[in-house]
Amino acid sequence: MNIDDLSWDKMGGLIPAIVQDAFDGRVLMQGYMNKEALTVTLEAGQVTFWSRSRQRLWTKGETSGHYLDLVDIHPDCDSDCLLIRARQEGPTCHLGLDTCFDVDGKVIPQLAFLADLERVIASRDEERPAGSYTTLLLESGVKRIAQKVGEEGVETALAAAAGGDEELLNESADLIYHLLVLLRSRKLELGSMVEVLKTRHGG
Repeated sequence: MNIDDLSWDKMGGLIPAIVQDAFDGRVLMQGYMNKEALTVTLEAGQVTFWSRSRQRLWTKGETSGHYLDLVDIHPDCDSDCLLIRARQEGPTCHLGLDTCFDVDGKVIPQLAFLADLERVIASRDEERPAGSYTTLLLESGVKRIAQKVGEEGVETALAAAAGGDEELLNESADLIYHLLVLLRSRKLELGSMVEVLKTRHGG
């Protein structure tokens, strides 16, 4: 991307920038960039905007510590808007929410819940709260978790072959949950598994 090729003149030297979670695809926030903000973002690796109210550069997270770590940037077809993919270091919204567009809790894509579930499992692994089933699983070790995945896989197959739709959905949910715990126990992420699937796409 050549910064000088973007359509800066349309909005007096500013371009709207939409920030998207690089993993689950949620729209996190929208801001504005000038050339300097875009340059700083590319060089520092943390999303930086031009604040119209403060009339200065503003790196998201500079006061809260909830930075947006840059993954990549893509201009739209008219070169007058940017899509920025980033990874969150804490909530993006000043209200303490993951995204500025989730004030009513109704705009998270369904599949994005898997990312949320993975984050919850990661926090259980780090904090090990007493009374948590996830804690119990993680403390039982990889072999036991792997056994549970095998058991849930068999139950899912049996539900598909001889059960109703509701039973199949419930068993599938159990299988996915235990698989996420198994990946976490090996310090692997769902995103890494998705990358493997992407390499097989079209096969």
